[in-house]
Amino acid sequence: MQAAMTKLPADALFLGFDSSTQSLKATAIDAGLRLHSFQSVHFDSELPHYGTKDGVHRDPKVQGRITGPVLMWVEALELVLSKLTKAGFPFEKVYGVSGSGQQHGSVYWAKDAREYHLKKLNPLKSLLVQFQGAFSVQDSPVWMDSSTSLQCHAIEKAMGGALSLTELTGSRAYERFTGPQIRKLFETQAETYNSTERISLVSSFMASLLVGEYVAIDHSDGAGMNLMDICHRTWSPEALEATAPGLEEKLGPLAAPHAVAGNLSTYFVERFKFRKECVVIHWSGDNPCSLAGLALNQPGDLAISLGTSDTVFGVTKDLHPGLEGHVFPNPVDPESYMAMLCYKNGSLTREEIRDRCANGSWKTFGDLLEKTLPYNGGKMGFYYKDFEILPPLPAGTRRFVIQQHDGNNFISGEVKQVSKFDPPTEVRAVVEGQFLSMRAHTERIGMPCPPERILVTGGGSTNPHLLSLMASIFGCPVYTAQRPDSASLGAALRAAHGWICNRTGEFVPIALMFSNAAEDSAIQCHLRAAAGPSHLHDGYGQLASVRAKLEQQLLDEAMHKNLCSN
Repeated sequence: MQAAMTKLPADALFLGFDSSTQSLKATAIDAGLRLHSFQSVHFDSELPHYGTKDGVHRDPKVQGRITGPVLMWVEALELVLSKLTKAGFPFEKVYGVSGSGQQHGSVYWAKDAREYHLKKLNPLKSLLVQFQGAFSVQDSPVWMDSSTSLQCHAIEKAMGGALSLTELTGSRAYERFTGPQIRKLFETQAETYNSTERISLVSSFMASLLVGEYVAIDHSDGAGMNLMDICHRTWSPEALEATAPGLEEKLGPLAAPHAVAGNLSTYFVERFKFRKECVVIHWSGDNPCSLAGLALNQPGDLAISLGTSDTVFGVTKDLHPGLEGHVFPNPVDPESYMAMLCYKNGSLTREEIRDRCANGSWKTFGDLLEKTLPYNGGKMGFYYKDFEILPPLPAGTRRFVIQQHDGNNFISGEVKQVSKFDPPTEVRAVVEGQFLSMRAHTERIGMPCPPERILVTGGGSTNPHLLSLMASIFGCPVYTAQRPDSASLGAALRAAHGWICNRTGEFVPIALMFSNAAEDSAIQCHLRAAAGPSHLHDGYGQLASVRAKLEQQLLDEAMHKNLCSN
């Protein structure tokens, strides 16, 4: 009986969005969970009037301040729907919609925005025109922002230290997290804070546009704010008090990721001809949605996303938050969690090395990578285009040579810092170094090493050279999605799952929905073997240990420099 209840209507489509750093994507799946349609909007090239680079604004006057234009995200939503219209997409068959938003971005609604903007949308006018003046902050701080160090220290101190905050919220205070960002707004622009009616994450903001009403922040994305009690999945009074006054009213409630946020606004029903019964399932963060899109549900598996930011995540039944990484509620299983590591310097940093050392060609980049031997002769680099998250180090490049002893024994080797590498060495160093850091930190937070397998997504997942090296360093098979858009796919799957939960009136395990999937569904056929493990695993384990020591050395030097400058 329950299995029958998890079947989707034969003609149903489910639409998932991904409002990421550089683009907005839309993926539709059918009742068999097969891929039906896809469209995207690239911010820099298709909305150039906002003047973004890589989807963001970097403030030249305030070090580390990085923001995104809120109205750009509004306009992108209308544009991607218009693209679907031109492609003949059947909106009338969409039963449910959900989405993912770049985590940690926050949106600040102006006073009366709900009454005079959200609730009075006219289908004869564009969204862009109707949301002029709706926001108290025009450029939203995003996950790349690192300008809130003072606020992070203050919040941790008020909460009894970094470990206390971590045990309560799942993460220590990080510059990009919404709590420190809100505290900074209150401290530096009190009038703006006081005139803000509601604070949303990018995920709940985009869902609010679709519903025409303020939508709650979901548990998974809400965990990335330093404000939610992760055990009870409620706002923490202590964390709210340590952040800003009157904050709970501005945040609104929290909600389960699989719950219905509301019906789709009549604006979209009339303007784009959606079915009027279409429901909007709460949006979540891009990393939780990627977890759903990869159907990652085995504790022995790891997922690695190679995108604007690089992330490593896995599923765990046990809640053991530590000072490294983050723990979020699993968006498709309220009984488990996802543990995650996040690196700010991902694809953009690799692209910078590609442009400088390989004439802007990924083929040349791959050829140079193949010309160098494993372990790179003990040459290791730290490449940070922007202030890094893990480890928390300022922008810059540091290069080291580890003198080998006894063949490939790096543990006892002497370390020397150098000023430059030749192009082939530089190419291998930027890739090898990132994967070595991932291996070292996954071991330190208790994830399996070697894992049973690694599932790779993101733009970098299409590069076979990166995947082969990843398999060697982690010592396990590596699989990649045939389509790298796991966040928007995950959002579409969550839309279907949420629709089923709503119809049955209770939470239904997503595995039951997957059991009814077609043989050629997105979850059945989206993985292919990309690379296998090699005999190099042990040697790379030594290099991972050396890299961890070098990271600590660089952190100690940065801390000493800060103390001296103060």
